[in-house]
Amino acid sequence: MTTTLPARPVIETPRPVASAPRRRKPRAYKIFRVVALTLTVLLFIAPLVWMFVASLKTNVDIYDASKTVFFTPTLSNYDNVLSRNNYFGFIFNSFWVALLSTLFSLLIGVPAAYAMSRFAMHRSALVVLMARIIPGVSLLVPWYFIFANMRMVGGFGVLILSHMFVALPLIVYIMISYFDSTPLELEEQAQVDGLTHIGAFLRITLPLSVPGLATASILSFIFSWNNFMFALVLSGANTKTLPVAIFNFVSYASIDWGSLMAAAVVVTVPIMVIALFTQKYIVSGLTAGATKG
Repeated sequence: MTTTLPARPVIETPRPVASAPRRRKPRAYKIFRVVALTLTVLLFIAPLVWMFVASLKTNVDIYDASKTVFFTPTLSNYDNVLSRNNYFGFIFNSFWVALLSTLFSLLIGVPAAYAMSRFAMHRSALVVLMARIIPGVSLLVPWYFIFANMRMVGGFGVLILSHMFVALPLIVYIMISYFDSTPLELEEQAQVDGLTHIGAFLRITLPLSVPGLATASILSFIFSWNNFMFALVLSGANTKTLPVAIFNFVSYASIDWGSLMAAAVVVTVPIMVIALFTQKYIVSGLTAGATKG
């Protein structure tokens, strides 16, 4: 009598599932993207290139369409701006006002932003946001009336205070979002180790907020450096900043375009250099609160 052994179960090995093919972006989209980026770059760079090229021309060459590209460069416009019109003094005025207004705004705005963030002062933050939205031009007449009665018009103090009105809400607005994204547990752990609220802020939170501080400082400095309206109304003969001093080349009868473009280059180059070397801090600071939660 023969015994039949039970058949072994057949184990099927799973076949690898073929991954779905990646969808390739249409060629038309790639072409459109390249064209759009090129046009955008040209739109922003073309005025700067024309400004720099015009600063190397005489007024006669600027008005001559045949010398748009081919011309004899000259540095007389820069000599006129930097040597004859004392633009180094105006550069110092702009730098001094921008630096002090930024420092004072940081001293006031950073602790205020920390308090609004940690203690949920939503109404105060709303007031700061409203102050950020209000156009500063609408306050020029009241400012001039008040500061004229206080005999402050024409000095550096009134320029610094007027620039702080815009820089301070900007700094508070940036730093609130940055402090919101900073873990509260780090401060609590520091307080367990014996630090006070102020000590935890100075030794823990503030060092971690360097990108946000850099962003707020750079944007505040750029605003103050480029500001024209406040300095035009509130500055004096010895406190003119660069944007106001450029007006010296605009007269009732004519405009010295070559010197005007050279002065514009002098105003623009420092800010472009600052933005070029600090762009990583600006990007990291502006996106600090984007990943909260």
